[in-house]
Amino acid sequence: MADKVIGLAVGGTKVDEVQQSIYKAEEYGIQAAWMTTGGARLDSMTVFAAAAGGTKTLKMGTSVVPIFPRHPLVMVQQAQVVAQLAPGRFRLGVGPSHRPTMRAMGIRMPSPLENLREYLRVLKGLLQDGEVDHEGTCYQVKDKLAERVDVPVMASALQRGSFELCGAEADGAISWVSPAAYLRDVGLPAMKAGAEQANRPVPPLIAHVPVCVHDDDAEVRAAFREQFSNYPNLPFYRRMLISAGYPEASEAKWSDNMIDGLVVHGSEDRVLDGLNTIFEYGASELLVSPILAGPDRTGSLERTLKLLGRASS
Repeated sequence: MADKVIGLAVGGTKVDEVQQSIYKAEEYGIQAAWMTTGGARLDSMTVFAAAAGGTKTLKMGTSVVPIFPRHPLVMVQQAQVVAQLAPGRFRLGVGPSHRPTMRAMGIRMPSPLENLREYLRVLKGLLQDGEVDHEGTCYQVKDKLAERVDVPVMASALQRGSFELCGAEADGAISWVSPAAYLRDVGLPAMKAGAEQANRPVPPLIAHVPVCVHDDDAEVRAAFREQFSNYPNLPFYRRMLISAGYPEASEAKWSDNMIDGLVVHGSEDRVLDGLNTIFEYGASELLVSPILAGPDRTGSLERTLKLLGRASS
């Protein structure tokens, strides 16, 4: 597994705590840290800027920053800072987020895929080419930078259309709580179709994977329901889970079958086999969210991090 990248999802309410998680990931030998931005929670790019000087080799990526609250020029302003503080190590992941989240901000979220398509073109034009002159339906942007910036621009992907868009436009697709079989059967073929239509190579798939090295399956499922409770309530995710072969997702709650199709859990050997299977399906990188199970949550996290470090090395 040494030629494949394993990344860790980090987060929290205190900047110093998130920084320590980032530093610990590098100490364990994990190759990347990813952080989500949402609502009024900590801004991922600002946190990575603060943590960049304390890391040497760790890649850092946003998974993802919502596009509607930030004009693409604002996103470019922020991305340049992190890219200069961590040269060659920052990946910018963006996405439309979800209607309930945007509605809370007073944003109607029109045409999410068309917005994302134009947004990616503006970001890539400025960051990678140094200038952009874009006249689209959603954005009209003309600007240039003093120099190009080495930042891959990736996007979130959940259903067939967004995977296809990533294949055509992005430097990578970032999934979230999508079962591995769904990524194999729907996500990757859609990315290949989009890349073929755009006459370009298929970009990498960064597959989000909840992971728990733990010996009690019932405790893993209980912990996952606690830590990922809201996803079946979100329409985008519910539709994805139904199309992935879980009609019970219409009940807006996690079934045991859904959890076992999504979470890689069990002994060290069983988890390693599960991670390898996802790579064999075609993922280029794994974005791991540790599930903290059982009464000893600290011990549960340490056990999972040790395995991830071992797998990364």
